[in-house]
Formats: sequence, C-alpha cells, structure tokens
Amino acid sequence: MRFDVLAAMNGERAARRACVLVTEMPGGDQRFVKAADLASDPLAEILEASLRTGKSGMVEHEGRSYFLTVQAPPARLIVIGAVHITQALAPMARVAGFDLTIIDPRTAFATLERFPDVTLIADWPQEIIPTLGLDRYTAVACFTHDPKIDDPGIEAALSAECFYVGALGSRKTHGNRVQRLKEKGFSDEQIARIKAPIGVDIGAVSPAEIAVSVLAEIVLSLRKKPLRADAPQRAGAAA
Repeated sequence: MRFDVLAAMNGERAARRACVLVTEMPGGDQRFVKAADLASDPLAEILEASLRTGKSGMVEHEGRSYFLTVQAPPARLIVIGAVHITQALAPMARVAGFDLTIIDPRTAFATLERFPDVTLIADWPQEIIPTLGLDRYTAVACFTHDPKIDDPGIEAALSAECFYVGALGSRKTHGNRVQRLKEKGFSDEQIARIKAPIGVDIGAVSPAEIAVSVLAEIVLSLRKKPLRADAPQRAGAAA
C-alpha cells in the first residue's frame, strides 16, 4: 500500500469516516474511495453494500476482480434515558457490538448500580452531546418521554444525519414532538427519519421485548440501508 493511501485511510479513520481501498486483481492497481465519493465510482453499489456490512473481500464486476479493503467506523449507540428499557437494551447492544453511551441528567436513574460496565453520563444531553461527535455511524434512541431531555438528542441526531433516530412515545406524543421540531426549523424530510413509535413491530409489551424490537430496528437501519439520510419509512412498534 502506498504511503499516501495509508495516510489518507488513517485520516478517515481518525475522523470516523468510512472509506474503501479498491485493488484490481491481479494487476494491483489501486484507488482510494471516500464514503462521500461513492456515488461517482463505477463500483458504487458494491462499495455501498460493503460499507454497510463492514467486511473486506473479493468482488466481481463486469468480468473483473477486485479486492475491497473496507474501513468503517465502529457503530455507536447513544441512549437518552436510563430507564427499564435501557437496562434490558444495554447488555444486548454490547453483545451486538455497539459502543454504548447512556445519558440521563436524573441521577436517581443514572446510577452505576443499575448500569454497571457502561459509559454512563449523568448530565443534560444538550451539554454532553456536542462533545460526542455524532455522525452517520451513530444511532440515537430516546426513552424518557420528557421533551426537555429527549428533544436535544433528537435534534442533534437529525442535524448529524445519524443512521438511526428513534423515540419512545405514542402517536400523540410524537405529533407534539413533530410540531416542536418544525418550530425549530427541521424539514418534513428530516422529521420523517425519526422512528416513532420506536422499534420493529413485534407486538412488544415488556421492557425487554421493547429493547429487542429497538435493537432489531437499529441493526436493520445499519445493515440494510445506505448510511446517509434515507427516505421516509414506516415506523415500528408503539411503546
């Protein structure tokens, strides 16, 4: 690998931006493709699919063979609200490989006894989220039902084009949320990206079942859709 290519890949890694090194086989000709430049590459669809899986490997295109060295940032999950659903979700998210952060300013909920071995921040989202560097490899799920706590996380996630933005609450609750977001200047297209009611519709009832439905929806958003602002999609289960 050329030094300039290696330096470029290291720069993208440090910035949590995805990229692919395309090596034509057997000749060895290489080109470096940033995620922002995928659309203009001849292998655009193949590269996009590879970034969603995060896996390197051989591919075939129009009778030619290529080895794709895929570099995708580890997916992060930021949960707003240290509630019962979050207690069930935390171990599942870790097993699924997500880098998990839980934020809740309510110190009665955000305790190490309830959330051992987790990055737990007992602070207001509007204070801490700007320091976290949200991006297209970040999922944000909001569970408090309190606009003062949930809304800043949703607003930041939409602005950063996070690959997943979900919020707990009834359709009426979400309708009120939509109105607040519109008043803040968010577009209909941006607001439509919010999964609300949150979770895949599996008829979830208990906190653990809701956690399963939410994690399934997050994985679906990560693996089956392009990592950019996507088109509106049917929301999942009510919670």
